[in-house]
Amino acid sequence: MQTIEERLQLVKDRLLQALARFGRPADAVTLLAVSKTQPAQAVREAAAAGQRAFGENYVQEALDKIQALADLRAQLAWHLIGPLQSNKTRVVAESFDWVHAVDRLKIAQRLSEQRPAALPPLNICLQVNVSGEASKSGVAPAELPALAHAVAALPRLRLRGLMSIPEPAADLEAQRLPHRELKRLFDSLCAQGLALDTLSMGMSADMDAAVAEGSTLVRIGTAIFGARDPKPPATTDRPCGWSGGA
Repeated sequence: MQTIEERLQLVKDRLLQALARFGRPADAVTLLAVSKTQPAQAVREAAAAGQRAFGENYVQEALDKIQALADLRAQLAWHLIGPLQSNKTRVVAESFDWVHAVDRLKIAQRLSEQRPAALPPLNICLQVNVSGEASKSGVAPAELPALAHAVAALPRLRLRGLMSIPEPAADLEAQRLPHRELKRLFDSLCAQGLALDTLSMGMSADMDAAVAEGSTLVRIGTAIFGARDPKPPATTDRPCGWSGGA
């Protein structure tokens, strides 16, 4: 049975191969280890193997881990990659480094108001529904520019870029299309004067396609930590049909 350190190295090797295949620098993409439903000890093992960025979907579960790993807080970056309810914005603003799934100005405004002045600005990605799926969260592409400019103007936040979870596709070329669209939207916002640097796109099944189209951050979970507990966590945070990283 492989250890977390061994699986993590395999994922890093695969990422390096994808970067080389598509002619991108070896340091062009950050690996976000999706640790949802995994115990704090698994995160500690990954951190001991050199992993620094961790993604969580469920607010209370994440807060419990952040507290359990308080001795590592200065070394780790905690990313919320699941949808955020307005009644949980304060604890997220106080505890996380990144929020990836902002798709409403109201949520961004609350995060801005509630981010403690003693902390650095909270890094924000806007989730875009590039596939147009009714069941998916995310701002529609046509509404993205207005939201992006409004969020970029808020204090205590730093708009870093865009995030998407496209509809699954069977082959590489089909997988590349929605990532290409997100990159087009990203480039358009940059041309409008927004200083963006992050494209959070790509999971285990479509990582190569995302790398090919310009991803700067991939969200990988099971390939690092192994199979998850099939039971949902004991929290009300789980949204129907959501999978922020795999």
